[in-house]
Amino acid sequence: MMAYAWRWLRSLFFSVQMYFIMFVLGLCYTPLAVLNREYALHGTRIYCRWVRWTASWMIGLKSEVRGHVPTEEVIIAAKHQSFFDIILLISALPRPRFIMKAELRFAPILGWFAMRIGCVPVKRGQRVVAMKKMVLDVAGATATPGQLVVYPQGTRVAAGAYLPYKPGVSVLRGHTGRTVVPAATNVGVFWPRRGIYRKPGLAVMEFMEPIPAPENGGPSKAAFLEYLEGRVEAKSGRLMEEAGFMVTD
Repeated sequence: MMAYAWRWLRSLFFSVQMYFIMFVLGLCYTPLAVLNREYALHGTRIYCRWVRWTASWMIGLKSEVRGHVPTEEVIIAAKHQSFFDIILLISALPRPRFIMKAELRFAPILGWFAMRIGCVPVKRGQRVVAMKKMVLDVAGATATPGQLVVYPQGTRVAAGAYLPYKPGVSVLRGHTGRTVVPAATNVGVFWPRRGIYRKPGLAVMEFMEPIPAPENGGPSKAAFLEYLEGRVEAKSGRLMEEAGFMVTD
């Protein structure tokens, strides 16, 4: 019981300093980011690397990025379990931009910087309208270049829980012609969707082999989503088992 209480207090202190540093870096980088969006990306990456570093010694949560990190303009279809997988992706990718909930635009500091680095806000509950706007924002002439991160399940999903994959990533694949890179993770084992308590261990984000277009031997549009889900869920399951989490069917 005492060990749990001590870890909880360490987790609380870690969370407090994490948001404090977000505020400090936000103040420092906002004037520069207004002039040039490159500073927004630079400040965001520094913040994410700070979180990874402080997590490693404050709460014993090490982190590792595996596989070939994409540098070209691809779609990254990633498993989303907590805020920490966003941290890992931004710290690793050269020019990340995310499909995100429209409500996050109004989050203090985080929302403004997200928009500044080129994230694409999408409103939930307006599927057809949202799809059209998403494709326009991603494939339009004024779109920000970079690696587009899509969460096919549409939200954070707790370790071991299941939520079906949504067709947005398949639509983007079809309209942009970009290669899709699946990414699996086990971060939810250590850093849950909600709450303060964080567990020590090794959190992993793993980039998998790209999925080629149908003309290059990849799955057809009809088969793509099932194929993607099978790969990402299987690899995430193995990563979670590696972390000591019991995955049940």
